[in-house]
Amino acid sequence: MSTTERLIEVGERYMITWRDGQRIPGDIIELRPIKKYRINNVDLNQLKSNDYEYYIHYPSYDRRLDEWVSYDRIDKQTVVVGNSNGSIDERNRINSKKVINKRKLDDYNYNESNNNISKKDDKEVLLAKLEKEHEEITKVKNINSIILGRYEIETWYYSPYPEEYCNEDKLFICEYCLKYMKKQKTLLNHQNDCIIHHPPGKEIYKENDVVMYEIDGKENKIYCQNLCLLSKLFLDHKTLYYDVDPFLFYILCEIDSNGSHIVGYFSKEKHSLENYNLACILTFPPYQRKGYGKLLISISYELTKRENTTGSPEKPLSDLGKISYRSYWAYVILKLFQDNINTNNITLNEIARLTGIRTDDISSTLHALGLIRYWKGQHIIKISQKDIDLQ
Repeated sequence: MSTTERLIEVGERYMITWRDGQRIPGDIIELRPIKKYRINNVDLNQLKSNDYEYYIHYPSYDRRLDEWVSYDRIDKQTVVVGNSNGSIDERNRINSKKVINKRKLDDYNYNESNNNISKKDDKEVLLAKLEKEHEEITKVKNINSIILGRYEIETWYYSPYPEEYCNEDKLFICEYCLKYMKKQKTLLNHQNDCIIHHPPGKEIYKENDVVMYEIDGKENKIYCQNLCLLSKLFLDHKTLYYDVDPFLFYILCEIDSNGSHIVGYFSKEKHSLENYNLACILTFPPYQRKGYGKLLISISYELTKRENTTGSPEKPLSDLGKISYRSYWAYVILKLFQDNINTNNITLNEIARLTGIRTDDISSTLHALGLIRYWKGQHIIKISQKDIDLQ
């Protein structure tokens, strides 16, 4: 780079011209030569600052809005005080730490006796190490957008696709088998040969133009691995990609004369010691705000009730997941009171039996709604018609 230019370094914070022309603070996470220089393997010593593009994280916003920007979008005259040293948003960093639980440790072949790790403090050190590795690997999106069916979708997060498919401007994905390709021509040729027009597995739900398929991760490993890689582009907290054998996947599709078009999915462990009825849930961006998220959650609880038990989603939930679940729990509980006359003396256990929702989720929802009252030394559920109408 020229010595007369203001060098832009990783870890600094500048004012960035955002997409709508607004100027907001952004952290420099990484830099790379612009595409024409990357392709031609130009000597980096010959490049100037404006020959690079810069990966920006906006501290006030979710990581899904992180992006590569050109040199001219950075106000070089204003280095903002309080730089981030390249760190990601603290809220997301904490979430990724919590998600690396026992099952994730097993993926690293953690063996307590062989490694002489038996104390709780040692486990915390290992968790912190795994969290740091996860943070470093996933801090920069490696694919900018995907073509899925008739949609081009801008990605939100990093996903561990094979190296030769990374750092592409676009990835082309067959919406039926979820095979991924680098070129549109390859996708068109594949579509001529692809003989399936719906997910594998068995159909378990159908209403109007919506259908759901249940897929065993062990029986359809490649499809489920491809699904996990695809969903990771839109889920910041998801850390499992290849170990699909212990899971069932429930794929929701819109159907037409051409086939079944994937809308979203949820997964669940076949045998959950914590009684979780859902591991991951995602509605793909083009289909969001259409009620599909609530439908996915509803079906997960219908499956739970058929097993004569109660369930809860795996924690921690993402920010969007918390909003979706709190909305669903509130709707189901209030509808129960609206549809049943004899609910004056109903207990949390009775609500759980009728809804499949675990008692701690019911309690937290009622507290959030202000519908648990303290009376004569005990907590009681008190819901009036006015309460129902107000929600």
